Amino acid sequence: MVEKRVQPLARDAMAYVLAGGRGSRLKELTDRRAKPAVYFGGKARIIDFALSNALNSGIRRIGVATQYKAHSLIRHMQRGWNFFRPERNESFDILPASQRVSETQWYEGTADAVYQNIDIIQDYGVEYMVILAGDHVYKMDYEYMLQQHVDSGADVTIGCLEVPRMEAVGFGVVHVDENDRIIDFVEKPADPPAIPGKPDSSFASMGIYVFHTKFLIEELRRDAADPNSSRDFGKDIIPYIVKNGKAVAHRFAQSCVRSDFEREPYWRDVGTIDAYWQANVDLTAIVPELDIYDKTWPIWTYAEINPPAKFVHDDEDRRGSAVSSLVAGDCIISGATLSNSLLFTGVRANSYSRLEGAVVLPSVKIGRRAQLKNVVIDHGVTIPEGLVVGEDIDLDAKRFRRTESGICLITQTMIDKLDI
Repeated sequence: MVEKRVQPLARDAMAYVLAGGRGSRLKELTDRRAKPAVYFGGKARIIDFALSNALNSGIRRIGVATQYKAHSLIRHMQRGWNFFRPERNESFDILPASQRVSETQWYEGTADAVYQNIDIIQDYGVEYMVILAGDHVYKMDYEYMLQQHVDSGADVTIGCLEVPRMEAVGFGVVHVDENDRIIDFVEKPADPPAIPGKPDSSFASMGIYVFHTKFLIEELRRDAADPNSSRDFGKDIIPYIVKNGKAVAHRFAQSCVRSDFEREPYWRDVGTIDAYWQANVDLTAIVPELDIYDKTWPIWTYAEINPPAKFVHDDEDRRGSAVSSLVAGDCIISGATLSNSLLFTGVRANSYSRLEGAVVLPSVKIGRRAQLKNVVIDHGVTIPEGLVVGEDIDLDAKRFRRTESGICLITQTMIDKLDI
């Protein structure tokens, strides 16, 4: 890893977070909220990782483009990210699709979501733009990527994750030469190009791009004038620069932030119910792959003022207990048993209930004697007494959203339809 400059480039950069996506593969979890607003890790939202990375990297100009069902996302950012001060040359702009360019035009693609706000970007006069996806879980110091961008003289620098080659078929894949210059960019290839010297690995695009601001604005205007463009970074802007300019890959391993407990670079797209459940449950491990307790790189979020979690009752079959579990504030575990579970704020788990491999979003009430295994329970759901999930595959599939691997998503609408 290269050493940082004395004067960080991040202070002359703006982070622009693309947070308008629905995340339809999360099914009912995104019926009322955009994917970046989905809860993660017991306290945070998914978008908090990209925002925290920017803040911890030293970036003090941040813009967030929103579009799909953005109310809860905007409310979260207003509550948790309102500490930026203009007098310190800081700014935090929420940029909904507000038809600023045309009275009939919403954001048509990721590039258009930046293009429509060029005037705001220009007002800040920043030298560099860091374009980020708002729906991934990872810890990264963008300063290293900015330094590589400047040192290499690239037109665009693309954050790249090393993955097993045949797992790259679901990503945008960058084909690089021996110097990490990108010679091709392919969306979801059937035969992904390998990394030089590593025939079994490929570079997947992380959806993180660094540009000089002036160059980016020129490219956005050129693209906006092209009637055949879909106004997308991955489909239009990046392939054009690869062909006509200089695009360079930045290896995530060079800037991934790891504590002493994290062995491998950690990045997750929690875009499916299975992936979302797994990433949350993984946090309950004795030594999890993602260290959210690392105080040197905190994940900032909206901090509610809540009483501590409480565990009550100590009878043989009615004991409030939790093993290998994360339990947020304002939870009351009243004679319930938890294992390998993650509970968000304000959950009530009542007597004789048992949760195993449960991801329970805020303000859920678990009725007495409920037996829940391998579930994701949406915000505010009331689980009726005696409900059993995780034992009868066919019954679970009829009642709830059950994945092929056996994870059940439970919403209040599904509960209301039960014949109990």
